[in-house]
This record gives sequence, C-alpha cells and structure tokens, in this order.
Amino acid sequence: MNLLNQQVKHEHFGDGTVVDCTASHVRVRFPVGEKRFAFPDAFGTYLSLTDPETARLVEDLKKEVEKKRKAKRRALDKQRAEELAERQRELERERLLRSQASSPASQACFWCDGEELEKVFAEWRVFTGLRKSGQDAGKPVRLVRMGNNSACLITEREQGMAEEDRRIAGVFLADETFVGKLCDDGYIPGHPKYRLRFSEEESQRLLFWNYYCDERYPLNTTWNRGRHRYFHNIWMAQILRDVVSLRAETEGEELAKEFFQHFCELNHIDGEKIPPPNGSLIRQKAQAS
Repeated sequence: MNLLNQQVKHEHFGDGTVVDCTASHVRVRFPVGEKRFAFPDAFGTYLSLTDPETARLVEDLKKEVEKKRKAKRRALDKQRAEELAERQRELERERLLRSQASSPASQACFWCDGEELEKVFAEWRVFTGLRKSGQDAGKPVRLVRMGNNSACLITEREQGMAEEDRRIAGVFLADETFVGKLCDDGYIPGHPKYRLRFSEEESQRLLFWNYYCDERYPLNTTWNRGRHRYFHNIWMAQILRDVVSLRAETEGEELAKEFFQHFCELNHIDGEKIPPPNGSLIRQKAQAS
C-alpha cells in the first residue's frame, strides 16, 4: 500500500506527512523531526490518517494482518504442543525401555501370505492387525509384551498346504526404539541389521510346528484364525540356532550367528543351554513311536 505523502495526526507530535512506507514500517515527518512506527499496527493506536478512504483501507489491512498473525500463532501453539507431546512420548518410551521386564513369551509369529509376504520383506515391518470387537474395535492391536528384545517370525501356508507343513519364511528383530505399549499405528518396524529372509530350501526345513506348541493342546497343529500369536523366547532362540546350522559355511552364516548371539543377550538366554525343539509335530512323532 502506497501511503507516501499522506497526512496523519499523532496525539503528541501533531500533524505529519508520511515520507516512507514498507510492509512493516512507516516513517512520518513531524515538526519535531521524523519518527518511525510499526505498520499497520500504529494506525488507530498512535496515528490517524486524515483521508477517510485511505484510513478505511489501512484499517481493513490491519484486520487482515491481525487475522494472519492469529492464525500463525495458533499454528505455532499447535506445533509446540505437538513437540511437547512427542517429547513426553519419547521420555515415556525411554522409561519403558529402561524398566521393561522381559516376558518369557515376548516374541510374536505372524501369518502372512502372497502379496503381503512380499510387502513385509520389502518394508521390513509387519502389521499387527485390527481389533474386531469391544470399544477399540477397528483400532490396531497393541502387542504389549513386545519391545526391542522381540523378534517377529513370519510364517506362510500356501493354498492347499496342510497346516502341519506351515513354513517359516523369515524373521526380524524389532527396532531398538520399539515399545509395544506405545505402538499406535499397529506396525512393528524391523531392526536395520538383524533381519533374515529364508530361501525356499531353508524355509522347507524350518517348519513352524517343530517349534510352536499350545500347551493346552500340545498335539494340535491348528491355526484357523488370528493374524498373530505370542511366541516363547526360547523357541525363537531354537529357530535362530537352527538357522546358524543351516547357513554354516555360506555367505549368510556370519549374520545368522550375530543375530542369534544378539538375541540371546537381549533375552538373557544362555546359547549353550538351549534345549532341542519340542513343538507339536515333534511331540506327535514321539507319541506315535
């Protein structure tokens, strides 16, 4: 807005003439000398324009500027509130990580097939699923036992395959910052290093039911519904130990060893004292013999 040469009044300095005006300041020449004021804030507060039409235009501009300032303040307040909430969330995450007591079954296995299986291994994260009932129906499931000591076991059962032939397709450790209690979006992100996808041959030798067992029905090999199940820490250690054996003298041996050792350290497991697998398939064979 061009206010050059506009006449103004000031309650102390008297009549004056605008000699310069920018987007943020206006300079006025008074009998006592030139004075600088904030623009458009000073108008209606310290200065008044003698021309009614120009005064109206400046007043409209002042209202628009104030409207934008309020919107900016609201946005800034919102940003600060979000930053504070995120900081509090991080503090809570750190507290939970420090105080987290490891459950003997703080691992999880997931049933993934087809396109989803490829997506899991492309993104190295897995979705826990949605709640189907209760007041939280439709919200992501929180696996509260899981933390940064937890691994996600990815299983598959192809169409027409018997349940007892369910295979382990891969495994990854949860990210170091993961806390199940704070997982709002339902995704468990994988650790950038400790993650393994098994070849077809490896997968065929890693049968899920050789390790998993429902103690209520120890001989049953049934998984008809549900996306995930909690999984015992020692079972996961058994799988990782067997993977080390499978990958002996191969390019993947070193990572398999490091994964196994790191997992045992996180879960306070003595790698030398892990019992052999005793899942439902093995129990069935033992009973049959």
